[in-house]
Amino acid sequence: MKIILVIGGLIMIDSNTLYSLILANKDKCNTGKVADYIPGLKNANKENFGICIMDNNNKISYAGDYEKKFTIQSISKPLILMLAILDNEEDYIFSKIGMEPTGDPFNSIKKLETSFSKPFNPMINAGAIAVSSMIKGDSSEEKFNRVLDFIKKISENPNLDYDRDIYHGEKITGNRNRSMAYFMKNDGIIEGDVEEALDIYFKQCSILITAFDLAKIGLFLANNGVTSSGERVVSIHTAKLVKSLMVTCGMYDGSGEFAVKVGIPAKSGVGGGILSLVPGKMGIGVYGPALDLKGNSIGGYALLEDISNLLSLSIF
Repeated sequence: MKIILVIGGLIMIDSNTLYSLILANKDKCNTGKVADYIPGLKNANKENFGICIMDNNNKISYAGDYEKKFTIQSISKPLILMLAILDNEEDYIFSKIGMEPTGDPFNSIKKLETSFSKPFNPMINAGAIAVSSMIKGDSSEEKFNRVLDFIKKISENPNLDYDRDIYHGEKITGNRNRSMAYFMKNDGIIEGDVEEALDIYFKQCSILITAFDLAKIGLFLANNGVTSSGERVVSIHTAKLVKSLMVTCGMYDGSGEFAVKVGIPAKSGVGGGILSLVPGKMGIGVYGPALDLKGNSIGGYALLEDISNLLSLSIF
């Protein structure tokens, strides 16, 4: 395989090599299944598969369907957490949400019924809905627009929008999420209007992005909250906090295995995307809507494992 050593000592894979790795892992996509519990997601083509990598030397490598739009889904969770920290005291947020892995599926409700009561972390649905309730604004529309504008800023893509059909599908079928939200309202975790928090959550999950956008966001986090223009958007502390939660909780209840096999911060979504990064070096965006049993892109996972092994990217 051809690997390019670029200025500054960063090792990057060229686009031809990425394409070869996509072909090598393409068969794995056929063993996965697209999400079908949200109307619209079941129409995804499981053959779609793409990746984009950006580094600090302005080197960009890409292959496959890296410009294919898909909904961000749970990848929005670490992003809105950063906005919530800008809006609120960190201690307040984590008085209502924990920082620990659950070992349970991302949409599990059972631990809300334990003595712990609050969501275990912001990367599961219950925790993310609670975070959505903390976004500041005078109306639901203003709050969501602030979420969208924030993601536009850190992706450096002013044209981002959300998929109205997916949003309505999320809202119609989101009964489990709705039950979690009302459970948390009863326990004082959510203080504002429940339906408003849910509306923001459903919309944020429906934002359309590409693997290219994810690589740009990954680079933003890799550089501890600074855009390519040099603008600091969040503090170094906040960026490190988010990356730590991505390592421990970002790949649902498969986060531990991913840390062992791949070893870099990452956040997946059931739309098929994976946002990942190497601190101080590069951002990586992957898209492959065929999912494994835990809701992670099955081809994307394998592709990241190959790249991590090839370039020795693990942070451990």
